[in-house]
Amino acid sequence: MISQSHKSGLRNPWMLGLMVLIVLVLGVNATFIWFATHDKSTLVDREYKTKDRKTNDEVLSELSSQQALAWQTTIKKPKAIVLNAPTLYEISIVDRAGKPVSGAMEVEAYRAADDSKDFTTAFKEVAAGSYQGYITFPLKGYWELHIHIKRGTDEFTVNTERFKVAEAS
Repeated sequence: MISQSHKSGLRNPWMLGLMVLIVLVLGVNATFIWFATHDKSTLVDREYKTKDRKTNDEVLSELSSQQALAWQTTIKKPKAIVLNAPTLYEISIVDRAGKPVSGAMEVEAYRAADDSKDFTTAFKEVAAGSYQGYITFPLKGYWELHIHIKRGTDEFTVNTERFKVAEAS
């Protein structure tokens, strides 16, 4: 006969397994909650709702001005990009007619995982439409370059594909 005072039910392996499973699930959930509240990720900008908010007209205006300029960029990529080593980049820009574009160039190094390590470097014009600059990446991982060139009132922006910065070999 089974009664409430009979304790042999708690020694049943199925009951013990169920109790261990419940404690394990609660422990994992508590760990997830702790990480969510103590380790702030920088993958999402804290001001993502208001930063760079543009109307559709502004976005379309920027796109049309970029297409109207139709500047072509050529980037001479280095063979290997190593952590904390100055890396030479050579960028050339020509307009629609193939003539070199002279102006002021800035290159922004962007890392999605850690926005505090993003930085901007000014490139020097070494010849008409040809720019050079050294970039030293402070962290390994995936980076992008955002190239901005300004000539008078014309501004042109182009982004590179993601590339990997490796540790020194």
